[in-house]
Amino acid sequence: MERLQKVIAHAGIASRRKAEEMILEGRVKVNGSVVKELGRKVTPSDRVEVDGVQIEGEEPVYFLFYKPRGVISSVHDDKGRKVVTDFFQTIEQRIYPVGRLDYDTSGLLLLTNDGEFANLLMHPSNEIDKMYVAKVKGIPSKEKLTSLARGVMLEDGKTAPARTKLLSVDKKKDTAIVEITIHEGRNRQVRRMFDAIGHPVLKLKREKYGFLTLNGLRTGEIRELTHHEVKQLRVLAMKKS
Repeated sequence: MERLQKVIAHAGIASRRKAEEMILEGRVKVNGSVVKELGRKVTPSDRVEVDGVQIEGEEPVYFLFYKPRGVISSVHDDKGRKVVTDFFQTIEQRIYPVGRLDYDTSGLLLLTNDGEFANLLMHPSNEIDKMYVAKVKGIPSKEKLTSLARGVMLEDGKTAPARTKLLSVDKKKDTAIVEITIHEGRNRQVRRMFDAIGHPVLKLKREKYGFLTLNGLRTGEIRELTHHEVKQLRVLAMKKS
């Protein structure tokens, strides 16, 4: 038996937290009766409906995707732009991205239909490291990189300490390549951090998420996570929470 909110999350309807809200709002029925108790458990033979529509349990799936630039981290876009799920046409499950990468940022993105798993990884307290490589305008001084390591003040508050490494410089073009590792997930955070020290990002790529890398993948390619990798991510997130 599984908790009702977990079943809804695994069906790809919503995150576990959102599923709990749906239950409390009286939007969920089990075998024809409205259920408003969060402790309710159900079996695979029980009929579960959300907003009058029966849900079909899906096997949880977990994917690592090398997102290209110019793709929206969403399942649909009102402006008709390409979205990440366009690359998963052969996948039957209703998957969605874990967090997001900006439209003009490439790199490692996770997608799943497991709402509880996604919510765990995205929770602000999990502190999973995310490593980016940024091409920036100008050549940052050691002092400016140190300021990123200490945290910089943005309009939504001071950032947590980051790890940085100057990888290369091009004095002729007045650009630099910088590796930066953060564990927060604010909107356009890396770009705003470099803006704050006067070195706007020209190109950005996420190369690592925790222990996961893009090794073996080309832009636009996908691979399924192994059971061991999924377990490792859960353990990593729970350790940090």
